[in-house]
Amino acid sequence: MRTSSNPAFRNLPAGQGGGYATFDRQGGAMGGAAAYADAQATQVGYGRAGTGERPLTMDDVVTKTAITGGVALLAGVLTAFSGLYALALPAIIVGFIVALIVIFKQSTNPALVLTYSAAMGVGLGALTGALENIPNMEGIGFQAIVGTAGVFVGMLVIYKTGAVRVTPKFTKWLMGAMIGVVVLMIANLLASFFTTGGLGLRDGSPLAYLFSLVVIGVAAFSLLLDFDMADRAVREGAPARFAWYIAFGLMTTLVWLYIEILRLLSYLRQE
Repeated sequence: MRTSSNPAFRNLPAGQGGGYATFDRQGGAMGGAAAYADAQATQVGYGRAGTGERPLTMDDVVTKTAITGGVALLAGVLTAFSGLYALALPAIIVGFIVALIVIFKQSTNPALVLTYSAAMGVGLGALTGALENIPNMEGIGFQAIVGTAGVFVGMLVIYKTGAVRVTPKFTKWLMGAMIGVVVLMIANLLASFFTTGGLGLRDGSPLAYLFSLVVIGVAAFSLLLDFDMADRAVREGAPARFAWYIAFGLMTTLVWLYIEILRLLSYLRQE
């Protein structure tokens, strides 16, 4: 069985400089969590729905993903317009902790999944709202949302048409790429404590542009593995409750993707 670059799906249960310093720390935390979870994850099967349990359907996955995404979007919009920008870091920390609980306990508890979505929505909404108040940054949040949605739909079309096949070789390549960008993020963050701009990966320079595009590409292609793992869970008759876990896995990738698109847009707006 293939494994996904997304730590949630790999655990699917049996059966600073010219840029913004907050971006660098949040990006490092997201990537660091994924790398740590990948290192701890073991490959297990999906399991099948037991007696009295309804098998998972794609409608379940779509519905639960729409609910989690809707909660994050609503929480983000309300936070951005409320002006509670100080909630950015606390909310993201809460989301990070809840994500680790869901991943390592392999939880299908909808309350935990929705708490993660709400916390990340508040955190990203506060960050986006703060950016919107900076000159030349107006409308950046809407652009980032549209960009994230566009990438999601585009990668779904690519997956469904088979334009890019999810093979073991592709999975290994993408896992290596993800680990590589996470290591560079962490190295850049550590270097930023000793020298302005760190390694130059987040300072708005041409190198930062290139790195941001690479990270967006890795996050986008991670969606293909996520779609594939959801497909497999449906085909193998996993219990319907795992729709919440699959929705959580997709949300972790979308959160990462949104942060990276927002970062790239912030570089473009500074010119």
